[in-house]
Amino acid sequence: MTSIFDQHLPRNEANFAPITPLAFLQRTAEVYPGKLAIVHGPVRRTWAQTYERCRRLASALSRHGIGKGQTVAVMLPNTPPMVEAHFGVPMAGAVLNSLNTRLDAETIAFMLDHGEARAVIVDPEFTGVMDKALALRQRQEPLLVIDVEDEVWTGRHDRIGSLTYEELLAGGDPAFAWQMPGDEWDAIALNYTSGTTGNPKGVVYHHRGAAVNAISNILEWDMGKHPVYLWTLPMFHCNGWCFPWTIAARAGVNVCLRKVEAQAMADAIREHGVTHYCGAPIVHGLLVNAPDAMKAGLPRGVKAMVAGAAPPASMIEGMERMGFDLTHVYGLTEVYGPATACAQHDEWNALDIGERARLNARQGVRYHLQRDAQVLDPQTMQPVPWDGETMGEIMFRGNITMKGYLKNEKATQEAFAGGWFHTGDLAVQYPDGYIKIKDRSKDIIISGGENISSIEVEDVLYRHPAVLAAAVVAKPDAKWGETPCAFVEVKPGAQVTPADIVAHCKQHLAGFKVPRAVVFGELPKTSTGKIQKFELRKQAGSATAIDV
Repeated sequence: MTSIFDQHLPRNEANFAPITPLAFLQRTAEVYPGKLAIVHGPVRRTWAQTYERCRRLASALSRHGIGKGQTVAVMLPNTPPMVEAHFGVPMAGAVLNSLNTRLDAETIAFMLDHGEARAVIVDPEFTGVMDKALALRQRQEPLLVIDVEDEVWTGRHDRIGSLTYEELLAGGDPAFAWQMPGDEWDAIALNYTSGTTGNPKGVVYHHRGAAVNAISNILEWDMGKHPVYLWTLPMFHCNGWCFPWTIAARAGVNVCLRKVEAQAMADAIREHGVTHYCGAPIVHGLLVNAPDAMKAGLPRGVKAMVAGAAPPASMIEGMERMGFDLTHVYGLTEVYGPATACAQHDEWNALDIGERARLNARQGVRYHLQRDAQVLDPQTMQPVPWDGETMGEIMFRGNITMKGYLKNEKATQEAFAGGWFHTGDLAVQYPDGYIKIKDRSKDIIISGGENISSIEVEDVLYRHPAVLAAAVVAKPDAKWGETPCAFVEVKPGAQVTPADIVAHCKQHLAGFKVPRAVVFGELPKTSTGKIQKFELRKQAGSATAIDV
């Protein structure tokens, strides 16, 4: 029987509209047209100017025949065209594919073909690798190549396209009557996973997810109006964790940064009064480990967000000394970047640094607008006990979850089996509901029949004062099957031996969990600072470790 609340109460344009982050830009340009939106070297642009340029971009793409459901790829660092692409491309109805600027030509060519890109916008720093990628493409359809000219870039400006970015915008209408998406389920972005084995998978985002995660960022940080956001996190990584849309919603300032270096970060924070920034632990470590003279005059109260690995006690202490407020988040490409946060409690401030580090190392609780995040038994799909000991798999469901994998029905079905997104991360859930990762399912080390969490061993390694970065993988062993192998990057100027590392681990770990081999050197990392364990597994398998 139909409810009285369903009678003569139809959904229509007056009472229902698709949710999209594009509306954030439109509102901010109308309400705060003169507010600063973008800083890049000598460039200063207001929100009104940024909106106009985004409309020009949308109009120009449309005039080149690019529209709904078609892909526009970009190979850009954190510069103004990258900010503009996050709005101008979907305003044309197209889908933004932000390419990882650290990738090789073969992988880029695969992504251009797989995503069926109709256009690609290229920064001069990457014309060499893009030129090679274009030559490797298999698809025969024409591809519009657009060259960006950036006065901050001091290298060569080789042309590989048919027109420049500014020429493209000049051909667009600043009053272009762009349309909101007809359905919030429409695709807004395509992001490829890291692809450590085989070809990377194309993760498709929808307008609703992009908007609600952008809003969740605001809620998680209690972000007020006009924040000043420093772009240390690559915008190609999960669309900068949706922060291009977040900053537009709050009429903030995008402080662009071509290259992440301690001096550049410190200078930008001081000069522009930066209030927020994000990054992997290595990014925050750049500031923590920088000389005191470089950090002199940094404003206190800067909010920093860290993901990729739990922040060790040394990092928390270092951030506290600078007066920075660190928030630990967790997520994946498939959930638009961060989808849980270790929400802090006031009473934690009274605890000693070791206990605070333990609490802050947890991946935490679901983002505000994510429907659910739980640790489930992957076999029964039932929640594990909240005892901090029983392991299961972290799973998500809700609006902050991808549409699925492009052209990969099998992988999409597997990822969403049982009505949850399966992360592949093994974790426990504590009595307060906070989640803590124990390992990736593929990273558990089985030694003599005993399961060893590589993350647990890494947590101990990070507590050694000489350790800058650490990773633990399995090393084949004739007797035990596998044993832990520790790869350690040492802080500049620090002196430490493999025996020192092992002795430190013995103080904090059961004997079978202590690394049997230690390797010193710089750790291989992705462009976002994540340690590439698959590369370390290769090294461990080739017996290059120093046995101790």
